[in-house]
Order: sequence, then C-alpha cells, then structure tokens
Amino acid sequence: MLYGDWGTSKAYVLGIAFALSGHASWFFLGLMSLLTALVGRCYMIICRIYPDGGGVYSSVKHRSKTLAVIGAFLLMADYVVTASLSTLDAFHYFNFAHPELWAIMTILAIGVINWVGPGKGGSLAVVIGIAASAAAGILFLATVPALPHVELRWPEGNWAANWSQFAGIVLALSGVEAIANMTGIMAQPVERTSKRAIWPVLIEVSLLTFLLGIAMNAIPGLTNHTDDMLRALGDYYIGPWYGHVISLVFGLLLLSAANTAIGDLVGIQFAMAKDGELPGIFARLNRFGMPWLSLMVAALVPVLVLIFEHDIVRLASLYAIGVVGAITLNLGSCATNFEISLKRQERILLFIGSAVLFLIELTIAYEKHNALLFATAVLSTGLILRALAKVVVPVPIAELVESVNVLTVSEAKEIAPLYKSSSLVALKGLNLFLLEEAAMRVKSKGENSVYLVYVEESPPSPELPTELEPSTKSLDLLGKAQKEMEKRGVTAVPVWRLGENPGKLIAGAAQELEVNTVMIGATRRSALVNLLRGDVVRTLAKNLPRDCHIVISG
Repeated sequence: MLYGDWGTSKAYVLGIAFALSGHASWFFLGLMSLLTALVGRCYMIICRIYPDGGGVYSSVKHRSKTLAVIGAFLLMADYVVTASLSTLDAFHYFNFAHPELWAIMTILAIGVINWVGPGKGGSLAVVIGIAASAAAGILFLATVPALPHVELRWPEGNWAANWSQFAGIVLALSGVEAIANMTGIMAQPVERTSKRAIWPVLIEVSLLTFLLGIAMNAIPGLTNHTDDMLRALGDYYIGPWYGHVISLVFGLLLLSAANTAIGDLVGIQFAMAKDGELPGIFARLNRFGMPWLSLMVAALVPVLVLIFEHDIVRLASLYAIGVVGAITLNLGSCATNFEISLKRQERILLFIGSAVLFLIELTIAYEKHNALLFATAVLSTGLILRALAKVVVPVPIAELVESVNVLTVSEAKEIAPLYKSSSLVALKGLNLFLLEEAAMRVKSKGENSVYLVYVEESPPSPELPTELEPSTKSLDLLGKAQKEMEKRGVTAVPVWRLGENPGKLIAGAAQELEVNTVMIGATRRSALVNLLRGDVVRTLAKNLPRDCHIVISG
C-alpha cells in the first residue's frame, strides 16, 4: 500500500519538478526527499503512540471529534484526486490518445469490479510494486555513469518564489496515512512492524527520486515530458525498448494506486457512517459486503474531477491541499497532546513537521485558487452531510428477529468446556440439508453440541468502530439455525464474525475453537465473482490446520 503511493510519486513528481524549475529541480527534489523522510519518521512515532489506529481520523479523535472529521474529509479529497491523477498519468505512460477519456472509463470499470469487493488486489499490487521498484533500480544503475556530467543549476529568484516552487512538488505523502490506519491489524509489536513497513519504502523512494531527478538534467533538450519523465529517462539511458517497459510497469502501478485510493475512500466513508458522522445510508452494504453508496461516490467523484480538470500539474495542486492538510492536523494534534507519552526530541520532531506542512498548506491555498475551491467544496459537502447525520436521525422500525445471543470466538472459547464440539458449521443462508448432516455427524460422534459461525462481510476498512453490532439479517439467520438444531436434539453455539475475508475468518474460528471438521454449503457464487473476490472454500482450505477436514454439502 505504501509503495503504491510513495512509489508512484516518481512517475509524476520528476516531470512536474522539471516543468516548474528546470535544471534547478534537483534542489527542490532533494528538499522533497528530506520532507518525505521527516514525515515518515513522524509517522513511526504516531504508529507507536496509537497502535489501534494512527490515521488522522482515529488519532485526532482523542483531541477533537470535529477536527478528526475535518481531517477525514481532507483525506477524502486526497483519495479522490489520487484516483484521478494516478489513472490519468497511467494512460500518459501507456501513450494513449485522449488519456482523460481512458482514465474516466477505467475508474468506472474499477468501480464496477469493486462492486463485488475483489479480494486479490493486494497480491497483484505486491507483484506490480516489486516489478516497478526493480525497473526503477535498473534505470538508476544505467544513469550512474552520466551523473558526474549533469548540468545542475542553483535556484534563482527570491526566497518566496523558490518556496512556491517547492510547495508545488510536495506530493505522494498519503501512503503513510494508509499505513497509520492499518496499525490496528498489524502484527505485534506494532512499533516494530510499522517501522519495517515504512523504512524500506522511505529509503527507496527518497533516494531514487532525488538521484533520478539529478540524472534527468543530463538529457539534452528535455521538454514536454511532464506526464512521463520516467519513460524519457528509460529511452535516453537504456533505449526505447526499456522506455516501453518502464511505461508498462509504472502505468500498472499507477492503476493499482488508483484502485487502492478508491478502496480507501470507500473504507473511510463506511467507518464514518458507522460512527454516526455520515448518514447511515453510506454504511448500507450490497449482497457482496460493499457499501453501495460509498462505492458510487468513490468512483463517480474522481470521474467528475477529470471531466473538469485533466492537467497533471493542476491536478497535483488539488491532491496536495488535501493530503498536506490531513497530515498537518495529525502531526499537530499529536505534538500538542501532552497527555501522551513522548520523548522531548519526538515532540520537537512532530512540531517541526506540522509547522513546515502548515506553511505549505497556506502557500497552496493562497496561490492555487482552484485547489482551495476544491478543498472548500469537499469540506462543505462533508460537513453538511455530517449535520444531516446528526439531525435527521431515522426512526428505528421494530423488526421481528429470532431471539439469539450470539458470541464472539473468544466468548465461545470460554464456554467450550460446557459445550464442547468437534464440528463447526459455516452459514451463509438457512441450508436445512447442511444442518441435517451436521446434526447426524454430531450424534455419531457421541456429542450434543455444534458451533454455528456466520461471517458478516464488510468492506476493507481498518478504521471500523470496535463496537459494531450484528445486523438483523445475521441475528435472524443464526436464531433460525439454532432452532433447527434444537429440533434435532443438538445444542447450537452461535458465533458471529465481521470482516472482508470469510474463508480466513472461518478458518481462524475453527483453529481457535479446536474443531477437527468444518461443514460448509456448496458455493452459489458465479465463476466471475469467485475470480474477483476469491473462492471462500479454497481460502478456507488454505488456512485451516492440517488435521482439520472440510465437508461440503451440495
């Protein structure tokens, strides 16, 4: 995730820097690399402080709910432009005519694919990220002989003009926000895991961006490559064939970044709706566990941005005002929170980072009126929706639900001595044939109880509130299944789980409850849905302990 944002920055930051400051761009790229390192180090501190969620929406809530919401909306503005900018630049690298039209169609296609919540994007992103990093490394090695002969100039003009040029290339920082959001699900200890996530990407991006920025100054007559500077470097230093390789790999990486941004945008809307900061309709799920309205917003707003703006440099300013504002709030909130335990040098570092980013945010707002207008529009719309969520509260309608006390896995494990069973039944619907087979198996083993597990699918959101309750549908299904098992003389222990990967969650429950058989109904998903989202049975089989069997009932 982090490389998908920081790594893609090389694809457009180099060209934008050269367009703004020519042969003095190396100086500003060096400052940008130092700022990236500073922000990365600050977020290592934040990840340690907030191991349950260090993103701006999670951490700033400890100081002010309103500021946290403002930070979240600024982050949404960043995700919107990340999707637009990354997709547009991808088709510049692919060298397609009318890249803005291809970008619009691709974003809509990503939205359609995400309707079923694809579960294999992470693995593909890893492969693309490794390929892109390797391609950039090979390109750098090819530029090394030319580095002593590069034409470099010091910035000209006054301090204000140079500061403005620097503020114009402060991009690609939101990936570190995504990493901070993930602390709640990181392997323990979070402090070590977050450092291992941030350090390698920080070093690779900071050094390669700066050194490739120096190397581009050796290309004679370099112009008109704002949108595809890496391809120009590949053409010049290795050959046109490598320029095509760079274009393909980084084009795919940019599309992967766009997909991640759309997913992040869906996740933060869903989390805010569950927190009551957006109308509840933003949290309503389709049958694949994706919030349909949040997904529509995440796909259509970037398209709207591209309809009105498809210049890479101007899009970059829209992007920067959102991410810089969100990170400023996060760093500033932590630096001024004297209730948290911070070393003196850590607090000073957070103060410096927030102060520099605040000045950059003011500069962008003052000089880029379209960026200020965009951020204001996003904030205004978001705060109006928040007010509606607080004022217009729907009257709850009483629903007839089967009476059932569902348990978490840990709660079921606590009462295992009373209701010990070697069988677990994974439910998606009321499958009477599956329940009948489960009852017969339980009795044949001389047992009198069975675990019923229902996984309520949700979008991939690391900022989900911890106090989420089971839905009416899940309670109704578990209640009816429990009654059916009682009719057959078997005590059912209903277990409820929430997450985006049912196969892994069922396997995790089976392992913790120490069962040796998992019973599941045959899948009713189409081949296309299984391809995009992942086959539940295959995922379950892959993650179960070796001595645990699967029984599939047709």
